[in-house]
Amino acid sequence: MSAVIEAAAPSPQPSPARGRGGKTGLNPKYLPLAATISLFMLMATLGSVFYDGFFSAQVFLNLLIDNAFLIVVAVGMTFVILSGGIDLSVGSVIALTTMVSASLVEKHGWSPMVVIPLVLAMGTAFGAFMGLLIERFRLQPFIVTLAGMFLARGLCYLISIDSISITNEFYSEVSQIRIPIWGEASLSISAVIAVVVLLAAVFIAHCTPFGRAVYAIGGSEQSAMLMGLPVRSTLIGVYTLSGFCSALAGVIFTFYMLSGYGLHALGLELDAIAAVVIGGTLLTGGVGYVAGTLFGVLMLGIIQTLISFDGTLSSWWTRIVVGALLFVFCLLQRFFTSRAPRR
Repeated sequence: MSAVIEAAAPSPQPSPARGRGGKTGLNPKYLPLAATISLFMLMATLGSVFYDGFFSAQVFLNLLIDNAFLIVVAVGMTFVILSGGIDLSVGSVIALTTMVSASLVEKHGWSPMVVIPLVLAMGTAFGAFMGLLIERFRLQPFIVTLAGMFLARGLCYLISIDSISITNEFYSEVSQIRIPIWGEASLSISAVIAVVVLLAAVFIAHCTPFGRAVYAIGGSEQSAMLMGLPVRSTLIGVYTLSGFCSALAGVIFTFYMLSGYGLHALGLELDAIAAVVIGGTLLTGGVGYVAGTLFGVLMLGIIQTLISFDGTLSSWWTRIVVGALLFVFCLLQRFFTSRAPRR
């Protein structure tokens, strides 16, 4: 009888402090995000210690102002990478948006109230077209979006091979508007748009069926299909969302530069991918956070700010540091994929 009682006794439950990743309480999937936030705080602290005037509200708000367009485009890239894909066309779509906007406003006299919705619809349709090709014909996202990159960049030069300055009063006034936050610190309209997009993306990613489907597809597309999730529409949706974010980033970039040019945002797709990866999103898909992407962008911004405050270093040091960070975060991702089960 005692043997039966012992066999029926429940086995000891694991300690709540032990996570899936091992004996410590920190799940390995949080390591890249935790590392990003810690590095950002460390750089901000070091900058405040070594450089006078670094520790001020406006310096940190300038990270949002100067990188508003990158935040928006990186949000769209986050959804694409979460689904297990990639989008190399975002920089070219930004350039095309600036060229179409500048040409229609300056050369054809169109109202900005018509041009802005038009270019947003154009970018959204461009992303949806690439998503349709990827889903319908099972093409590799790398190749499709690479073709989209060349196409959008080439269309810029069909409009003009030269830069087109924008002198429209609407664009000039919007670029100069500052919204007071506290004291003398303020934000631009572009930064406010970026924050709104970020908050909306967090809600979509974590509180909607679309966001849950994106995570499921990135974890395992076959499993998502067996679960009855709308895999086809979701895959098209992530590239549609990325196209919209790229066009919106192009509108913001137009406010920032007050010009349209075929060489605008050259290589920005790589910055967006770097920000997403540094923010803790796995390139294999299924794991990541939109909030982490924000810190990835801020990390790139604070590196540039530290170099500017130093004054003795070349701007190319930004690329060197970002490259080193990417190596580190790739190793962290490898550590996660080897220890944590896929969701």
